[in-house]
Amino acid sequence: MNLEEMARFLNWFFQAHRYPGEGIYRSSSRPIDRVGLLLEPFPEISTWVTHHQLDAIFLHRPWKLDDQFPSDVGVISYHLAFDERLTIGFNSRLAEALCLSDLEVLGEKEGRAIGMIGNVPIQEFTQCCQQVSEVFAGVKKVFPAQKTSVSRIAVVGAMTDLLIREAADRGAEAYITGQYRNVAESAVVETEIGTIEVGHQRCERWGLRSLAGVLQERWSGLTVVVKDDF
Repeated sequence: MNLEEMARFLNWFFQAHRYPGEGIYRSSSRPIDRVGLLLEPFPEISTWVTHHQLDAIFLHRPWKLDDQFPSDVGVISYHLAFDERLTIGFNSRLAEALCLSDLEVLGEKEGRAIGMIGNVPIQEFTQCCQQVSEVFAGVKKVFPAQKTSVSRIAVVGAMTDLLIREAADRGAEAYITGQYRNVAESAVVETEIGTIEVGHQRCERWGLRSLAGVLQERWSGLTVVVKDDF
């Protein structure tokens, strides 16, 4: 397998036609047996690549990659596609982890879904928070719901007054997002919806781990090294 084959698969997986300019960032003809996944370059990235004998890397934010990076190691990058498809948004893999079913779109941006709403087995709000914390290895902040039980959840990669009110109108008792926005606070208070702020980096780290699974499901012999300890 080479970088172009990986890009063809990920273009399909990420629906890259909706996100111009994403895909191969630095070309390479090197066969790929080992790939590294990370969010952005760091000072010792070349040493890390050499230590793990990587043939290619995935970078979420590739722009600060310097010229000292090994020229024969391919680089592939999906930024907005990764955010919308593998973090907080309309994310079927995350829906499975949260036991979310009967998915519907909640929120759109330029014709793309940025969130989902669906049903979960009825549970206490505290149980919902615990499950989210287990999935993401913690949460940043929780704003408790007025209703103690939860049977419908919204998971949205944005937080606005309108989105909060739409989620509540459509029956959600809990709203999960990456970053809490004060502009929506009055809607949270008035709708009495519970809000769980995961934290931006936690969402991205979950996305990297999920992407590792996607790649290994497609290529069973591929070794994937994830660096998510920023």
